[in-house]
Amino acid sequence: MASSAHNGAGSGRSVWHRLREWLLQGADHTRRQAAEQPERGQRWWRVMCLTGLDYFSTLGYQPGIAALAAGLLSPLATVVLVALTLFGALPVYRRVAHESPHGQGSIAMLERLLSFWKGKLFVLTLLGFAATDFLITITLSAADATAHLVENPHFTDALHGRQVLITLVLIALLGAVFLKGFSEAIGVAVVLVAVYLALNAVVISVSLWHVVTAPKVVTDWTHGLTAEHGNIFVMIGIALIVFPKLALGLSGFETGVAVMPHIQGDPGDTEERPTGRIRGARKLLRTAALIMSVFLITSSVVTTLLIPEDAFKAGGPANGRALAFLAHRYLGSAFGSVYDLSTIAILWFAGASAMAGLLNLMPRYLPRYGMAPHWARAVRPMVLVFILVAFLVTWLFDASVDAQGGAYATGVLVLITSAAIAVTIAARRARQRHAMVGFGVIAAIFLYTTAVNVAERPDGVKIGACFITGIILVSLLSRIARSFELRVTDVHLDDMAARFVRDIGHRRIQLIANEPDRRDAAEYRDKLQQIRADHELPAGEDFVFVEVHVSDPSEFESELWVCGEVLHGRYRVLTLESPTIPNALAALLLHVRDVTGQRPHMYFEWTEGNPLRNFLRFFLFGQGEVAPVTREVLREAEPDRNRRPHVHAG
Repeated sequence: MASSAHNGAGSGRSVWHRLREWLLQGADHTRRQAAEQPERGQRWWRVMCLTGLDYFSTLGYQPGIAALAAGLLSPLATVVLVALTLFGALPVYRRVAHESPHGQGSIAMLERLLSFWKGKLFVLTLLGFAATDFLITITLSAADATAHLVENPHFTDALHGRQVLITLVLIALLGAVFLKGFSEAIGVAVVLVAVYLALNAVVISVSLWHVVTAPKVVTDWTHGLTAEHGNIFVMIGIALIVFPKLALGLSGFETGVAVMPHIQGDPGDTEERPTGRIRGARKLLRTAALIMSVFLITSSVVTTLLIPEDAFKAGGPANGRALAFLAHRYLGSAFGSVYDLSTIAILWFAGASAMAGLLNLMPRYLPRYGMAPHWARAVRPMVLVFILVAFLVTWLFDASVDAQGGAYATGVLVLITSAAIAVTIAARRARQRHAMVGFGVIAAIFLYTTAVNVAERPDGVKIGACFITGIILVSLLSRIARSFELRVTDVHLDDMAARFVRDIGHRRIQLIANEPDRRDAAEYRDKLQQIRADHELPAGEDFVFVEVHVSDPSEFESELWVCGEVLHGRYRVLTLESPTIPNALAALLLHVRDVTGQRPHMYFEWTEGNPLRNFLRFFLFGQGEVAPVTREVLREAEPDRNRRPHVHAG
C-alpha cells in the first residue's frame, strides 16, 4: 500500500513536471533560438496579407459602425478618414518603417528618446494602449464573427441569444491554436484575404449597380442630407467633426510595421541597413492603404444609401454586418452564407494576428525591464493570460461590436498619435525642417482626433487605463520580486583589470567596496585604514578597491565592463558602470571566483539610515543598503555556501 501511494505521488509529480515543462517551453531559450533560426523572409505582398487579417477584416464591421456614428454623412466622413489615411498615417508609418526596420515600431523610437524611470513608465503606458488595441481586436473580431454567424438566416433561430457564449468559444479556440503551437501561416492568410476581398468586391459592385439603376436612392440621400444639414459647407464641417468616430478604419498600420521582420530583403541587406526590407515595407503600407481606401469609400456609400437606418441599430439585421446584409439581400442566401463564412474566417484569423502581435510586443519590453516573471518569456503562459483577459472583456461588453468600438479606436489612435510624435522628433533631430513641420501638423490632427474620440467615447480610455494600471502594477511587483537576481549578462575585464585579478589570484583575494567621492589619495588611505580597523586585519594585507558608477538604474539587465587603474601611484582600483551597485559587485565577485578558482572576500561599511528607505533607494536608484543586498544576490545566484564569495560588513 505504501509503495502504491508513493508511486501515485510520484506519478502526480511527474504529470505536474511534464505540464510545467510544456507550459514553460522556450522561456529560457527564446533569444538564442531566434538568433539561430533567422527569418527567411516572404515577398512583401504576401506579408501584406498577414497585416490584412487585421486591416482588411475591419470591413466586416466598419461600414455599420460608420453609419451609426455619422448617419447620412457617413460617405463624406469616410472621405475625410481616407484623406487622413493617405496623407497622414501613411507618410508617418513610412518614416517609422525607415527608423525602426526590425519591427519595434514607434514605441521603440520613443523609448530611445527617454531614459530613466520616466522612459520606462511612458513605454509601459504605450504598451497598455497597445494591449488595448490588440486585445480588443481579438474580442471585437470574435464578436463580429459571432454576429455574422447568428444573423445568418440558417442559424438565427438556433443561435440567437447565445452571442456571448459563441464569442467565448471562438476566443477559446484561438487560444487552443496558440497553445498547440502557432505558425503565422502566411499562405493561409493570402488565401483568406484574397477570397475575402474578392467577395467584398462582388458585393460592393452589385450594390453600386443597384444605386446607379435606382436614381431615387441617390435623390433621397441628397434630400435627406440637405434637410438635416443645410448646405455643403455645413456638411463638410460636421464631417470633419464626426470623422474621429470612424477611426477604426485606421487600424493595421502598427501591425504593418510589426511584421517587417517577415519581409524578404535584398541579397545585400544587413541588420544595420536592411534597404530591401524597408522598401518592401513601404510598398506593403502604400498598397494596403490604397486598397482599403477604395473599399472604405465604396462600402460606406452602398451601405448608407441601401440599408435603412434602423437596421444598423443594436439588434438590427445590419448591426455589425452591413455588407453581409447586402450580400444576402442582392445575391441570395447561398452567396450570403459563403460571404458570412469568409468573414467569420478572416475575423477569427484577425484575432490570431492580434495575438501574435501581443506575443511579439510584450516579451520584447517587459522581461528586459525586469518587469515580468520568468515565465513571461514563454508563449503558452502568456496565451492563457491574454485569453482570460479577453474572456473578461467579452463578458463586460456583452460581446457587443458597437460597445467595443470606442476602446478599439482609442488604442488605434493613441498608437498612431505616438508614431506621429516620434517621427516629428526624429525629423527635428535630423534637421529636416519641412518634414518636421509636416509631421507636426499630422501629429496635431491625430491629437485632436484622439481627444475627440476620448471625449465622446471614454470607454476606450477606461479600458486602456485598466490595462495600463494592471501592466504597471504587475511590472513593479515583478521588478521588486526580481530585485535580488543576478542581472548581469556578461563580465568584461580590460587588460589592466585582468592583470589585477591574475596578480591577486595567487593569494587571499581581498576587495574593498568604495563609494567614490573626491578620489584623492586621502580618500583611499582613510578607507583602507577604516576597513583594517573595523575587521582587525593586519597592516600587510593586500587590497584592491572596487568602485561602481550607477548608469541608468531603471535598466534591468546589462553587461559589466571592468576597467583597472592605479591611482596616486599605489592604489589599485577596479571601476565598473552598472544600473545597480549590489548586482554589479556580486557579478564581479562570481567572475573573479570563476577566473581564479578562489573565493574572494569583499569588505563593506554598513549603510546608515532606515532599512526601508535604503531598499527604496536601491530599487529606484541602484544604491542604498549595498552590503546585505550584495550578499542576497550572491545567495540566490550561488546556492552552495562552500562556493559562495565572502561578504564582510563592519
